[in-house]
Amino acid sequence: MPVHIPNPVFPISRRAFLGAGLSAFLLPAVAAEKNLAPPTSDLESFIRNEMRTANIPGLAAGFARDGVVKFAQGYGMADIATRRAVTADTMFHIASVTKVVTATMIMRLAERNKLALDESIAAHLDFPVFNPRFRDTAITFRQLLTHTSSISDARYYEIDFRQHGHDADQPLSDFLKQYLTPDGVNYSEAKCFSTAPPASTWHYSNVGFALLGHLAGRIGGVDMREQTRRDIFAPLAMDHTSWTIKDTPKLRSAEPYDLVDGALLAVKPVGFPDWPVGMLRSSIGDFMKFIAASANAGHSGGVNVLGASAMAQMLEMQTPAGLPTWLSGQGLGWMESPLGGQAMPNHWGGDPGVFTAVYLNPVTRSGVAVFTNVSASAENKTAVKNIANRLFQLAT
Repeated sequence: MPVHIPNPVFPISRRAFLGAGLSAFLLPAVAAEKNLAPPTSDLESFIRNEMRTANIPGLAAGFARDGVVKFAQGYGMADIATRRAVTADTMFHIASVTKVVTATMIMRLAERNKLALDESIAAHLDFPVFNPRFRDTAITFRQLLTHTSSISDARYYEIDFRQHGHDADQPLSDFLKQYLTPDGVNYSEAKCFSTAPPASTWHYSNVGFALLGHLAGRIGGVDMREQTRRDIFAPLAMDHTSWTIKDTPKLRSAEPYDLVDGALLAVKPVGFPDWPVGMLRSSIGDFMKFIAASANAGHSGGVNVLGASAMAQMLEMQTPAGLPTWLSGQGLGWMESPLGGQAMPNHWGGDPGVFTAVYLNPVTRSGVAVFTNVSASAENKTAVKNIANRLFQLAT
């Protein structure tokens, strides 16, 4: 399992954080653009109260409807030590929310007929990938997108691939070969693949999404990070979005914190070789543009991130065997679970010092995102869900 390594330079207890008057840290919200709607006093009070309750040092929240970002604000502290405030341009590590971007890039390639969702991935790879128990059963793109490929993270969670304070040195292709091929140093026939055949059972797979990123690079002819910059980020004017720690300006970064024995401890940002899984860093002002398009049949601000048909396919939910009870469906990259009594496509993300969530309501063509710079906890999860649900009320 990942190891959380706190940095003891700046500990602050929960009592001190709250006793100092959290309002001192929760500075006035700052929007990304002047034409965005200012927050109402009720919404401001609601968000600040949720932050106090969950001991969240910094948070960014946004709302979009009909392909337009209506609201994008920052709250609290991006860096407690220097009292640097979160703004709508502050870049958060969004962790596994990255997966919906990776999935979108795969769907863009499918739209261009560069791949078919139900074809075997074998023809596109430079090394063999197969479940050793079912050697003749093909693994497909759709299976990777829906966590039904039979690629297992059991061995993945036994190894700490993260590097603290900087980007990973190991290339993605090497990570995958060492994990998925029989000669690889991290390969385990018993743990790198499940006992169920491909397409039969849901099993959340980080390694499967890492493989999608590698496939996108091979099929698109250039590293998937460059493809997303060219085809998604640049057209949407997402200027504060980066795949790497080194390209995230220190003074624009949300410092991550862990809550240990009642104390908020600064932790180093983490880098890992399977970057398509969760290395993306983005501001709420930027990422809401992507959410706006995703909630609006793939279209926002004159930009077609994805065609309406492909976007609809991503949000078409299935219920494969093994789907956990906290999910009501699995789409292509996107998942589905209840929010405010309504099933909604969504994705959560968590890593040391960060918890994030995004939700879509395709019926109202609206979407929300909430980023925090503290590790996930029961209180943090509840607060983020409460804020997301409150933001959707802006659609009414």
